[in-house]
Amino acid sequence: MNGDARKTAEALTYLSGFGNEHSSEAVPGALPIGRNSPQRAPLGLYAEQLSGSAFTEPRERNRRSWLYRIRPSAAHPAFARTDNGTLRTAPFTQTAPDPNRLRWNPLPEPEPGTDFVRGLWTLGGNGDAAQRTGMAVHLYHANSSMKRVFSDADGELLIVPERGGLLLRTEFGLLHAEPGHVALIPRGVRFRVELLDDAVRGYVCENYGAPFQLPELGPIGANGLAAARDFRAPVAAYEDVEGPVEVVNKFCGNLWTATYDHSPLDVVAWHGSHLPYVYDLRRFNVLGSISYDHPDPSIFTVLTSPTDTPGLAGVDFVVFAPRWLVGEDTFRPPYFHRNVMSEYMGLIEGAYDAKAEGFVPGGGSLHNMMSAHGPDRETFDRASAAELRPQKVDDGLAFMFETRWPMTLTAQAARAEHLQRAYDDVWQGLERHFGPLH
Repeated sequence: MNGDARKTAEALTYLSGFGNEHSSEAVPGALPIGRNSPQRAPLGLYAEQLSGSAFTEPRERNRRSWLYRIRPSAAHPAFARTDNGTLRTAPFTQTAPDPNRLRWNPLPEPEPGTDFVRGLWTLGGNGDAAQRTGMAVHLYHANSSMKRVFSDADGELLIVPERGGLLLRTEFGLLHAEPGHVALIPRGVRFRVELLDDAVRGYVCENYGAPFQLPELGPIGANGLAAARDFRAPVAAYEDVEGPVEVVNKFCGNLWTATYDHSPLDVVAWHGSHLPYVYDLRRFNVLGSISYDHPDPSIFTVLTSPTDTPGLAGVDFVVFAPRWLVGEDTFRPPYFHRNVMSEYMGLIEGAYDAKAEGFVPGGGSLHNMMSAHGPDRETFDRASAAELRPQKVDDGLAFMFETRWPMTLTAQAARAEHLQRAYDDVWQGLERHFGPLH
């Protein structure tokens, strides 16, 4: 365990609010007043804009930040291709889209010296990163803190730790993410991952499309689900390091590397709305039925990436957080269903209420478009006979990446040793109970 990194992580302070126009300075006077790019930026810094959206997108969707840094981002040597390792990017063409229900055990332990970037392992996805559409599901496992710096030009990264804590050093400052938290790193933002424990593991959703936003609440009203104020943004913190630093850039599916003569995490002050965040999933305000029936899982949406079709997401991030079940005359676990959306589900801790066994923390399942799924036989039998008293579901924390298009697997995911070959068996033995009335 890195004791110094953990002390740093646990002492962090944050700015509050998702989508806000925040500002922060690590040194008083570093932010210019009344303008973004004065003739001479304060303290001898360079002014630089980082745009996460087109200049002319509507104000409510426009994402940009102004950074005041020791060296401009333009001051770097040429990038050269480097090994992609087990990281893959859309379009995914190694396998045919698979209608079968699929489930994986956790990734095996990584080789010694594996950092976050080297430990990224792509399961699959859809769309085309170069066209900024679709998404990818990655898993990560690591046992070494990063010495280098990473950025992703292809999309934003939603990091879901399952084992071990992370200290994320970004251009905007520091974030602390433990299992039960998620961290959101916007497109193009440079960062380094330091481990707070000897080994870490988790999930990553790479969103190529429109940036994640909070879902509309509709008839829910003004409050509920994920509150904007519970998303925490970093305060400015900079590295003033002169010397060689490797910077890895993911661009159109490939990794490129360059050695800078300084740290690119040298932002002394910033203001804007294109920001990283961390969010505690246990703060999600779960809403549900207080009469009968199980609501659709859309009621558990934390973040959504919208498309040009209202209500149809490029990717939704959904959490099944602790909650009370009180529905009368109701089959309380998730119902049997087929869905136009494709669903990848992961488990952070505990057990999932629709699967009695086989679905373990660090593992995941994929139910592609129109693939029939639902509770396994043991869960069905138990729930069908249960006494319907108020029940607190608090022994697990599961999530879902839900996407508009079928997900295509990478070859490594389709052939993985930790793929469960007999997943279909969980639905075997669902007996016939039909009996016509006489």
